[in-house]
Amino acid sequence: MKISWNNKLPVFMLWLAIGLLAACSDADTSNSEKQEDVSNEEISGAAMKDYDVGVTFEATEPVTFTTLFSDHPNYPLKDDWLFFEKIKERTNVELAVTPVPMSDYAEKRSLLISSGDAPYIIPKTYPGEETPFIASGAILAISDYVDYMPNYQDKVEKWDIEPFLEDLRQENGKYYVLPGIHENVWPDYSLAVRTDILEELGLEVPDTWEEFEVMLEKMKEAYPDIFPFSDRFALDSTLNIASVNYGTKAGWGLGNMLTYVEEDDEFIFAPATDEYRNMVEYFSRLVEKGLLDPESVTQEDDQAIEKFATGKSFVINTNGQTLTQYRTTMNDTLGADNYEITKIPVPGGPAGHLMGGSKLENGIMFSAKAKDDPNFVAMLQFIDWLLYSDEGLEFAKWGVEGETFTKENGERQLTENVTFRDMNPDGELHLQIDLGFSGGNFAYGGPTELLHSMFSEEEIEFQNVMHADKEVVLPDPPIKYNELELEQSSLLSTPLKDTVTQNTFKFIVGDRSIDEWDAFIKELEGKNLQGYVDLANEVYQKKK
Repeated sequence: MKISWNNKLPVFMLWLAIGLLAACSDADTSNSEKQEDVSNEEISGAAMKDYDVGVTFEATEPVTFTTLFSDHPNYPLKDDWLFFEKIKERTNVELAVTPVPMSDYAEKRSLLISSGDAPYIIPKTYPGEETPFIASGAILAISDYVDYMPNYQDKVEKWDIEPFLEDLRQENGKYYVLPGIHENVWPDYSLAVRTDILEELGLEVPDTWEEFEVMLEKMKEAYPDIFPFSDRFALDSTLNIASVNYGTKAGWGLGNMLTYVEEDDEFIFAPATDEYRNMVEYFSRLVEKGLLDPESVTQEDDQAIEKFATGKSFVINTNGQTLTQYRTTMNDTLGADNYEITKIPVPGGPAGHLMGGSKLENGIMFSAKAKDDPNFVAMLQFIDWLLYSDEGLEFAKWGVEGETFTKENGERQLTENVTFRDMNPDGELHLQIDLGFSGGNFAYGGPTELLHSMFSEEEIEFQNVMHADKEVVLPDPPIKYNELELEQSSLLSTPLKDTVTQNTFKFIVGDRSIDEWDAFIKELEGKNLQGYVDLANEVYQKKK
């Protein structure tokens, strides 16, 4: 692996809102034509002529591909990672890495793309982050080239990914991020609850948000000096998972603030609905009763974790990874035998037992210059193998069979000298920190079996319950704005979103009475709520 850094970054202000490419009438090249391209030595370079599903990619000659790299502080980049060594040995590919600290990744990525100095491969890109670079032509419309990627196409078809790809398509019908894809929707966030307290009080795990409120009331009765629920993530994660079951959008899931109503075939403004008000009233009532810590919307995560870990609260938002971190901390603060915590299934609400989510993960942008490289097809085949083949997905996550893990009857185990998460705690080599596998740049998505392979039995049970008991809410249809429409929508949405966010928290913590809800709606109308919704519906109807 090569590590490089380009010091020629220009210092200038990035544009704030750049539109989309004009619609293109060129038809996609057929698969047979793509195969002819691979047979043409002048443009195929080191690509394999017989590459297909089930075939291990190996460049026909040594090649080097440049890639940006989001460097995580918990497992910082090392030039001797086994991950890079085995990629070179197995695929004849060397990666020339431009590392960027994770905290600066979005900014540095923008500067590199805008200056024309970006590496060919630009990972760790979330859907929507590509939009500012489309109009300039700085990044590739990767959807034009997926015929070179048989594993990707195979999984898109088998896993019914196409409806989710609609969210990525721009006005011209193309998409510019090659996403990580999951076989199934993967619910991760929920609530961690002190189940030893439930047992002490003779309570069951709540099935609905109403039962959740009763649970908190019983906790408060037994422990009147504490707030039983003190949250992290500024309450945004909890509002996100709760809003789905209230039939609305909030918190992390607020997005464009629009909700699609299928029977009317139109979008409405979610925060102005009765469903949103009902959800806000619910959390406001929790604060009023002393069940939810009002500091939840302002405190740092560490403060919320400290309260939970020291027994000053009994409920906090979590995902599978943070649940393990809570236990590690609580073993020190409370003692391993003095508590029990569980990640409970997300409670149901007035709209039913629902589960939001997507089958897409963050993915890869490609510099527009990549298509002119003589080894461009080989690059696409390599990415297709690493991110979408069963072999590449297992390699990126688990490493090398016989060296970092073993597999018997389909079950994988880390070798004794390798540790990760709760596996082999005495192993001297960390799969992620020391060896570079299961990282955030190239290891995401894949079959549910592979995803579950590193989960604890507890997490697998949570996943199974969520999928068995919840109906998946599919994404809304996309609204494909052109450049001018996108700029207009952004100008309208910014003050509306600021007003919604600020007042949602004011209502919840009691800084504003819920009796003023109608006044709040009038404030939104004064910021041209109707114009924002009308524009969205006009664009949707015109281009759906």
